Amino acid sequence: MSSVQSKKRPTFEGVFLLIWSSLLTALTRFAHSRASWFILTGSAIALEAAALYFQYVMKLDPCVMCIYQRLAVFGILAAGLIGMTAPKYRIVRILGALGWAVSATWGLKLALALVDMQNNPSPFSTCSFLPEFPAWMPLHEWFPSVMLPTGMCTDVPWQFMGVTMAEWMVVAFSGYLVALLLFIVPILSGSNKPSLYK
Repeated sequence: MSSVQSKKRPTFEGVFLLIWSSLLTALTRFAHSRASWFILTGSAIALEAAALYFQYVMKLDPCVMCIYQRLAVFGILAAGLIGMTAPKYRIVRILGALGWAVSATWGLKLALALVDMQNNPSPFSTCSFLPEFPAWMPLHEWFPSVMLPTGMCTDVPWQFMGVTMAEWMVVAFSGYLVALLLFIVPILSGSNKPSLYK
């Protein structure tokens, strides 16, 4: 009798796998919902609103690297909008995830470069005064109030808790990439309970 009871008693491994499976199933369902993509879009809108607040209310001039990072955030915003259109379809989620990955990776690269530029200023490492957008898409001419740089990359006009704006953007873009890594398998999954998790 005791041997039968021991067989029925759940093991630590079994409980862990059950919790893990339930968690990943919940993440998959969330990734297939509009709410998840709405949160991604909303976070990007909040970052863009903060950038405009810094520029027009606090009078902090954006540099060309800041403008590029704005564009990267717009890419994340666009990725969120793509995912919101029809999150039940895998192809839509894949397109959204690709835009998310490319934009967040590019944004992190830009933010790290700007941090290095500010921490190690050099006359041989400077940024241009105007963004180098393609000739067929001169965003700084089409939308000068948002995409025209007016500051210098080496300036550090604002800090919060001893962390510069460029360093906060490293945190932000890193957060986007961590979130993507957390959700990438649920995003690519074709069902609310993928076989990988069974």
